[in-house]
Amino acid sequence: MKPFLSEDFLLETQTARTLYHEHVAHMPIIDYHCHLPPQEIAENKQFENLTKIWLYGDHYKWRAMRTNGIEEKYCTGEAFDYAKFEKWAETVPYTMRNPLYHWTHMELKNPFGITQLLNVHTAREIYEECTSLLQTPEFSVKEILRKMKVKVICTTDDPTDSLEFHKQLATDGFEIKVFPTFRPDKGMAPENPEAFNVWIDKLSAITNTDIRDFDTYLAAIRQRHDFFASQGCKLSDHGIETFYAAESTETETKAIFSKVRSGKALNGEEILKFKSAMLLEFARLDHEKGWTQQFHYGALRNNNSRMMRTLGPDTGWDSIGDFEAGRPMSSFFDRLDTSNQLTKTIIYNLNPRDNELIATMIGNFNDGSVPGKMQFGSGWWFLDQKDGMTRQMNTLSNMGLLSRFVGMITDSRSFLSYPRHEYFRRILCNLIGNDVENGELPAEMEWLGQMAENICYHNARNYFGFDIE
Repeated sequence: MKPFLSEDFLLETQTARTLYHEHVAHMPIIDYHCHLPPQEIAENKQFENLTKIWLYGDHYKWRAMRTNGIEEKYCTGEAFDYAKFEKWAETVPYTMRNPLYHWTHMELKNPFGITQLLNVHTAREIYEECTSLLQTPEFSVKEILRKMKVKVICTTDDPTDSLEFHKQLATDGFEIKVFPTFRPDKGMAPENPEAFNVWIDKLSAITNTDIRDFDTYLAAIRQRHDFFASQGCKLSDHGIETFYAAESTETETKAIFSKVRSGKALNGEEILKFKSAMLLEFARLDHEKGWTQQFHYGALRNNNSRMMRTLGPDTGWDSIGDFEAGRPMSSFFDRLDTSNQLTKTIIYNLNPRDNELIATMIGNFNDGSVPGKMQFGSGWWFLDQKDGMTRQMNTLSNMGLLSRFVGMITDSRSFLSYPRHEYFRRILCNLIGNDVENGELPAEMEWLGQMAENICYHNARNYFGFDIE
């Protein structure tokens, strides 16, 4: 019987152990998509206790706690911080075989050095030890990032964000690069005219532009895109239900914008046409600058309307959606490819039924200009666990080139989520190792080691063009 979370955790063969320990275990991290708050990095925040750094904002844990019969006051409510932690500790043993069980104990081990199992009996001791460590200079936000060997962080930022904290970090000379990512979802969401116009007014103010028609709207968008580029931005990101590829004329798009700008509701066809037009506009801007565009699609969000009204979005009420993906995805990329405006692209799916669809779709638009120009993104959200990551890599291997894969992201709001990169690396090395031991791959350890290193670090560095060692 193997001990839980040993140094050979998830590594079933000697080849896997060699690949992991000798090649990738100590490699730095490029986290090219996350939701970390740049202000907390710039201010080098010192968290008051373990609950605040670990449970606040973590809808993965909240969902598990609710499923375990824990009242909402211990998730997002008014309970004291230790009471919330104790309820989480009570839940942890029930998460066995859920990735939360692995992540929880990996995050206690690194960076805190705690190897005890978390449960209701060990909760107080673990809480006090971690909280005590969090009060020391060695556990400030910047020091945690250094401990995790992070080289690059790409945050997720609305076009109207000032990016003041990215500027501060650059001015301060923080050695870990913190770049913004252009996330213009609110700029293509006319289904709620009131919210859309509030956002346009904010865009108008920050660009000092009188946004009176579609042309001035696009000019303001371009101005912010240019500004993000001036702050080192190299990526955009789009959270969409599915790809939008409805045909419309320029005259139609302008009329739709004028209608929604006047506060009138759009019909379903108009909404789809506007989303399609804007997704193309954003893609063309990205191509001009040589950015990478990312598409996170397939989430069915805010399913519980009662809790949406009570708590707002991103609080744990989303699920995998079931949308048509293939035809609009193909049409969208084909329009860009036809006009030679298709930039580097990463596609992340939430429904695992689409794995083969994406793996074959990216092959349609790889043109030899860049290795792995079109990428099948790592297992995302409900799929960033052992089974989901393994299935994603197996599908990519079968229908594309795993060796050109740009690897893992945290997609997290927590500074303690970096062991997810370790989790991914162990799973990757085990996958390759098993093939070698089964005689399905040659034991060319120099090449296989380089392949693993590339997937875990070098591919992303080269693909995005980050100026780092």
